[in-house]
Formats: sequence, structure tokens, C-alpha cells
Amino acid sequence: MKLLLDTHIALWAVTDHPKLPLLAKQMILDTDNQIFVSAASVWEIAIKHSINSQNMPLSGHRSRKIFSKSGYSILSISGKHAAKVEILDWHHKDPFDRLLVAQCLCESLQLLTNDRILKHYTSSVISV
Repeated sequence: MKLLLDTHIALWAVTDHPKLPLLAKQMILDTDNQIFVSAASVWEIAIKHSINSQNMPLSGHRSRKIFSKSGYSILSISGKHAAKVEILDWHHKDPFDRLLVAQCLCESLQLLTNDRILKHYTSSVISV
């Protein structure tokens, strides 16, 4: 299975955070699965780190390195992904989450998230 990790799931996974659900951890560690993190997540981390490094201790640069070291592929943002956001219903207003959903739809990925609202978009969302 090709899994795109939502930003918080990716961060919890690389920091071994206790909030990471067991099912998510098992899916990420399953060697049959390909794990992706969106460039949008790195961007979101970078923005939040620059605003308040206390609430977001990892910088965008460092998170990108850690994701790569963990074996996660960084999924670039394409024009196709950006345009797909336009057709999504407004279940969610977070532009980063909407872009992750669009990437899943365009690239046939499963989105692994802890955000239950995203489940309203597509069956490609796995809410843990």
C-alpha cells in the first residue's frame, strides 16, 4: 500500500510520540507499504517553526532530513495537485490538509491521518 502521512502522523512517527496510534505505527513499519510525506507537510512545519519554535521544535529543513533518513519519500507538489484542491468540498478549511487529500486523489495514495474530518473526502483516507 502507498501511504501518505498527514503532518502530525509523520511528526509523531519520527519522534516516537505516544500520541501515534498503534495501528498507524504498524502500518508505517510494515515493509510492504511505501511511505510518503508531502512537501506541503515540510512547508507547514517550516511555517509553524518560524512562527513559534517552542510549539514546533523541528524546522522544515531538519524534518525533511529526518523523514528521508526514516525512509519516507518526499512527494512534491505539482500543478495537478494544486488544481485538484479546487473541486474538493469544504469539509475542511486547512489548506495543507486539503492539498494532502488532493495529492491522494491524484496519485492513488492512502492518506493516514488522525483528523476524522478528512474521512468525509474519500475512502482513500484512513483515520486512525
